[in-house]
Amino acid sequence: MNERRSNRHGGVPLLVALAVAAAGVLGILVVDHGPWSKPKIQPATTANYSTTGEAARAAGAAVMPTGPKSPIEPAPPGPKPAHPANSTAPE
Repeated sequence: MNERRSNRHGGVPLLVALAVAAAGVLGILVVDHGPWSKPKIQPATTANYSTTGEAARAAGAAVMPTGPKSPIEPAPPGPKPAHPANSTAPE
């Protein structure tokens, strides 16, 4: 009767999988939240440029406005948006 019974141990693969998962989570926490990953916040008084445009010009980029909208632009497909019934905006 005991010959038909299996001698397998099903808990070993489960324990290995849990150990690998725990090591992965611990590794992620160390990498993401370690002392070396703190943001280095710079106060406004020590910043070199106050706007993005100033920084771009200092790097040699030409900051230009976007071009005007094309006069031949087609109407967007679909129905026009409905106005609310109690609109206070002038028409």
